[in-house]
Amino acid sequence: MYLSAREQASLRRCFVVLAEDASELEVRESLGRELLELLRADQFASYVWDAGSGRFRHRAMLNMSAANLDRYEAWYMFRDPITFELQSRRHATAVSEVMPHRELARTEFFNDFLARDGLHWGINLHAYDGERAVGDLRIWRARQRRDFEPRDKALLDLIEPAFVAALRRARRRLAGAAPTCADEAAGAGLSRRELEVARCVGRGLTDKEIARELTIALPSVRTYLQRVFDKLGVHRRAALAHRLRDCGLEP
Repeated sequence: MYLSAREQASLRRCFVVLAEDASELEVRESLGRELLELLRADQFASYVWDAGSGRFRHRAMLNMSAANLDRYEAWYMFRDPITFELQSRRHATAVSEVMPHRELARTEFFNDFLARDGLHWGINLHAYDGERAVGDLRIWRARQRRDFEPRDKALLDLIEPAFVAALRRARRRLAGAAPTCADEAAGAGLSRRELEVARCVGRGLTDKEIARELTIALPSVRTYLQRVFDKLGVHRRAALAHRLRDCGLEP
C-alpha cells in the first residue's frame, strides 16, 4: 500500500503514541487525535464495552458535543442500528458496509444524534484482547467529505495490534504488573521479525551478520531495518540502540 509522506509521518506518530506510558483513556484520546489527521477525518469517539452492564462506558471524544454523547449514553445507545453490528466485526469496518447511508439517513439515530455533531461518513474498529473488548475507535467525516475506503480500513487494521498492546500495558501498570517484552514490541508497532532484526542491530551486528544469524536474505534485512527505523522514528543504528533501551527491548 502506497503512503504519502504526510501519511507516513502521521502513521509514525500513531505508533509513537502507542509506545508511550499512558492510561487507557489517554491512549484512546491520543490515538484519536492522530487518527483524525491520518484519515483526514473530523470527529472521534471511543468507548469500552462493559459486558456485565451491557453498556458502552469510559467515553473519550474529540470534536463532539458532551451533551450529545450524554443523550447517546442515556437513549440512543439502545436504539443504535449500526454499532452492535460493527462491534461483531473483528476488523475495521465502514458504517456503510453494515447499513447503506441512504437507509441510515432515514433513522432517528442519524437525524437526532449523528447529524447534531455533523457526523456523516463513519468507520469503526472494535478491539479485543482475546475475547475481552478493550476499546473501540469511532471515526467520522463530515458530509462534504467522501466515505471511507479500503485503504482507510487497512491502516486501522495495521494499528490495531499496537493499540491492543498499549491498552494491555496500561492495565498492567494500573494493576502493578510489569509489561512483557511482547507488549512493548507490539506497542512500538514491531513485528516479531522486525524486533529480531532490531535486537541484532542493538548487539552491534552488521547487515551481513544479521542475515547469517536469522537465515534471511540481505535485502530482507535492509527492508526490515528500514521498517524499524520508520516505526521507531529513528534514522541511525546508534539511535535505534538507544530507542530499544528506552522501550525496554534491548537484547
